[in-house]
Amino acid sequence: MTPITENELLDRAQSIAGLTFGELAAELRLSVPPDLKRDKGWVGMLIETALGAAAGSKAEQDFAHLGIELKTIPINAQGKPLETTFVSLAPLIQNSGIIWEHSHVRHKLSKVLWIPIEGERHIPLHERRIGAPILWQPSAEQERRLKQDWEELMDYIVLGQIDRINARLGEVLQLRPKGANSKALTKGIGKNGQIIDTLPLGFYLRKEFTGEILQQFLAQR
Repeated sequence: MTPITENELLDRAQSIAGLTFGELAAELRLSVPPDLKRDKGWVGMLIETALGAAAGSKAEQDFAHLGIELKTIPINAQGKPLETTFVSLAPLIQNSGIIWEHSHVRHKLSKVLWIPIEGERHIPLHERRIGAPILWQPSAEQERRLKQDWEELMDYIVLGQIDRINARLGEVLQLRPKGANSKALTKGIGKNGQIIDTLPLGFYLRKEFTGEILQQFLAQR
């Protein structure tokens, strides 16, 4: 069942905090894979199922009726994020006139329910625990930084400079290839404005930025 209100969603998220993946999977009658090599999206699916996320179009938020996106965030023993966080695919064509205020990235990050999870590989998957939920909205300063990076990165795309994009660009947001392999090509804009075949690119939040969100939450407790 999909939660009707924000409080209902938060109550559900609180109720699974402290459980191991194995305990939650048993409650939901799901089997736990031996590892995540072949089941990369399993943890996300487990949490989505527990919280009643409506698995709709990727452009939509997970709880679109509440305006909330769900994100799991693997952390280490010190509470620091272990990986970057995928936000959305970058629009590589038909993107003239797109502004930050109407972008998918801003839409997805307008309100996020973060679920920290134990992510260290030495912990067997079924023993990893789920952390306390964090409902986050970007502050004016955080949004300013996100917007600045988004605009800079989108300039590269719109101006046909996809080949100059690398993971070092952007302070809090980065663009990286998002595809299972190099055969998964999409259309983009080349140097001379022509349509070219290129790798799909995704916007990712840097670990330092999500770490900052976690630290802010801990400081307020």
